[in-house]
Amino acid sequence: MAFTADKAYHLMEAAHDRGRLAHAFLLTGEAGSGKEDLAARVISLINPAPDASGTNLFGEVEEPVQKSLDELEGELVRIVRPQSKSRRIVVGDIRELEKSFYVASPPGKWKVGVILHADRMGVGAENAFLKTLEEPPADCLLLLVSDAPDLLLPTILSRCVRLPLMSSGEGRVTNAAQDQLLSALASMARQGMGDVGAALTLRACFSSILAKRHAEIAKINDLALKEETKKYKNTTEGDWLDKREKFYLAHTESEYLREREKLLEVLISWVGDVVRQKCSVDRLDFPGDKQTTAQVADRHELSDLLKRMDAIEQLRANLETNVQEQLALEVAFLTTFG
Repeated sequence: MAFTADKAYHLMEAAHDRGRLAHAFLLTGEAGSGKEDLAARVISLINPAPDASGTNLFGEVEEPVQKSLDELEGELVRIVRPQSKSRRIVVGDIRELEKSFYVASPPGKWKVGVILHADRMGVGAENAFLKTLEEPPADCLLLLVSDAPDLLLPTILSRCVRLPLMSSGEGRVTNAAQDQLLSALASMARQGMGDVGAALTLRACFSSILAKRHAEIAKINDLALKEETKKYKNTTEGDWLDKREKFYLAHTESEYLREREKLLEVLISWVGDVVRQKCSVDRLDFPGDKQTTAQVADRHELSDLLKRMDAIEQLRANLETNVQEQLALEVAFLTTFG
């Protein structure tokens, strides 16, 4: 069950008021769901600033402005981010965070550790983090922030209270790859669903975006492997390097499948918007494409649109089997958009 950021905050606030706030939370959700803002609000909740409210020139009470995570970072709040060339969180950063938890803090104050993009921890960093997670000092709070929690170790997932956040309700927040796919969908829509050539062009665009993301992911993980090899090759024995190579290959595949799922979500949501337009539903996943999806909806009967929706949903189910990816994509794109 996903929560709005406000609902998640109120749940944590209630637990804190009862003295039952857990020591570790995993805040998940798509970009734009408010994960970092929620982390900042929770920090301000458990370490409230001195009363800074006052009155303006008209005698009206002004509430203090909520600080961002960057503004809250300091002696009591440590933020760990991916910083190495491979954009991974390294063991040293986790150990520094652990050390900070054992430094005395003022009475009534909490030590907080925030790990942004927690899924970018390498195995070494995750194993080092487990020690802190299993035996946290008193009055310490760990906030893990991630939009890819499935990449974390199961032992970490099982020791955190997970709070999945839903989008803000103002439409889906997209990244560059998803924006490129949306542009391709708009181009296809101008020719109209039912054009085989346009459907195949869209499929080629989808595959091209995926291939580019796969190459980017592989490059990052190859660099991470090189960094590990350079650092540890003289301190390990046996088949360590072979195991690490297999780990990063599996990690690349896992991240690739997540990227593919995100692009599939764009397709499903976009076709869903067409169906919603046909049914005069106000809420759209991509309100910025409202005019385009409305034009497509006007050209097709609802029964036809629902069949096309079923076809793109079936693609997701097929890709979870051992079906040949490119063949499944071609059949689905022809059925949905051709």
